[in-house]
Amino acid sequence: MNTDPRPLYARAAEQIAALIRTVRPEQLAGPTPCDEFDVRTLLSHLAGGTHRIAVVGAGGDGLAVRPFLDGVPDDGWAAAYDEVRAEVEKSWADDARLDALVRVPWGEAPGRIALSGYVMEAVTHTWDLSEALGRPLGLDPELAEFALTIAHRVLPDEQRGDDVPFGSATSAPEGADAYERLAAWLGRNPLSRA
Repeated sequence: MNTDPRPLYARAAEQIAALIRTVRPEQLAGPTPCDEFDVRTLLSHLAGGTHRIAVVGAGGDGLAVRPFLDGVPDDGWAAAYDEVRAEVEKSWADDARLDALVRVPWGEAPGRIALSGYVMEAVTHTWDLSEALGRPLGLDPELAEFALTIAHRVLPDEQRGDDVPFGSATSAPEGADAYERLAAWLGRNPLSRA
């Protein structure tokens, strides 16, 4: 794969930022399709995971970064996310980072592969958040198609186990859009809305 994932990551991050701006305080304790996260924890993970990929892009050890951001006030998620996504843009600006080997939770990979994996994760959690919030915005279908392609390549259903943070694939409903197909491939139930 020789795709430069940075433009897709930037679009995914912008989509997340727009969605975060719609979160109302009373929604923070609500459930999400990601069973172990409520909305507040999902926001913490989105921001923390974004900080992690910024550290990876800067040549640091992503495994040393906790994929959650703590200490953010309830009204501070939009600003916190904007700050970490700006870090990602800066740390991945050098084209050489795309071919440099980096350490990520699933192993060592060229930067372009690692960042593509984070596009997949970001897009998946975008769907989680969108569902939890009652689908306040339309989501970019091209991002979901890219993420689904990556998910099929790197997460075959038969190779998932305890150390993979995604469950076994479920069935997507007939006529499902790319986000619902991605959610199903990654073990969510796109038939149920939070």
